[in-house]
Amino acid sequence: MFTHAIVRTPGPDAADGLTTATLGQPDPTLLLRQHAAYVQTLEELGLAITHLPPLPGHPDAYFVEDAALIFPELAVLTRPGAPERRLEAEAIAQPVAHFRTVHRLTDPATLDGGDVLVVNQTVFVGISERTNAAGAAQLASLLPGYTVVPVPVPAGLHLKSSVTLAGSTHLLLTGALAQRPEFKAHPHLVVPDEEAYAANILSLNGTLVMPRGFPRTQALLERLALPLRILDQTEVQKMDGALTCLSLRF
Repeated sequence: MFTHAIVRTPGPDAADGLTTATLGQPDPTLLLRQHAAYVQTLEELGLAITHLPPLPGHPDAYFVEDAALIFPELAVLTRPGAPERRLEAEAIAQPVAHFRTVHRLTDPATLDGGDVLVVNQTVFVGISERTNAAGAAQLASLLPGYTVVPVPVPAGLHLKSSVTLAGSTHLLLTGALAQRPEFKAHPHLVVPDEEAYAANILSLNGTLVMPRGFPRTQALLERLALPLRILDQTEVQKMDGALTCLSLRF
């Protein structure tokens, strides 16, 4: 059960963040409205919110999941793969330290939280443009009670762009990752290629939260017979963001 979440309000410079998407610039007013609806959903699902203000000069800072990892035993400040984002980790250190003892990754490690998927005591770490093998190895050294499994990321910005937990037993993933041996032992649902963005969902306290506009993926998730919340994520998507990126949940 999740009891807390840390979020950060998008700043007025959010449209200046890094993105590979070609969907146009986000509407700042609509982005704030969608972010507020997201936070409200977390609250309705029983999470107490630590709400951080915008971080001037760091337009991607509202993607707080990339800057830190929170486990029951400890917290880890990451070392984001994009140099422009590395100060975001220090900016979130104090709020995270309120809940956990904090450890830091160091050079030559790079690691974005979006590349880390925790399934029980297994930690899948995507090796991507943002996360390297040294990052996975340093994380493993901090987590002796876990099995850390590196996974090459074939497409998308992060591992969790293409695979997330759906409930307590299933993975929701893209066709490319469904072929990976690291995931073969897990029951899974495969999103249609044209709905690959919908592979990123949240599983929170028995409820699934997914982005609006992906009816075939919605039909897949309805097979799990879990409550389903659907949120507009159009403006976040324009910045390569998704549901998991917007909060640290623990």
